Amino acid sequence: MPQFGEPEPGRIHRDRPAAFGIAERDGLIALVRVRPAGGGDWLDLPGGALDPGEDEIQALVREFGEETGLAVMAGRRITGFGQYFALSSGEPVNNVGGVYVAQVTDEDGGLKIEADHELVWLDPCEAVRRLRHDGHAWAVARWMRDKG
Repeated sequence: MPQFGEPEPGRIHRDRPAAFGIAERDGLIALVRVRPAGGGDWLDLPGGALDPGEDEIQALVREFGEETGLAVMAGRRITGFGQYFALSSGEPVNNVGGVYVAQVTDEDGGLKIEADHELVWLDPCEAVRRLRHDGHAWAVARWMRDKG
């Protein structure tokens, strides 16, 4: 499994199991623009950490809804990767998990609970250039190659 990012010297990055999804509509893919209260503005794939007792697919479905208001069904697993980074709290982690094809089944604003996340639809090539995490960009590029 590929590893992206660099660990911060002298800090321990705990493994943080996570899952992300790529949902396509009219040639565009769903991303989240994240604007935390403490500052920042970046693009991520929808998804995130597994809650206790969840598997990757359960986390993907929950996180997608919480971040975008979209209900999704998980399809095939595209790839897995690790990504060193720091959470908005400053805690260093290594997100480790899978990226799945996600099929949008419904739009339900009641699912969305993360106020600092906004759904955006972007061309996949532009997404590869603009995604915050190298692991996310790599997964989108791999998804595009697999599509043909």
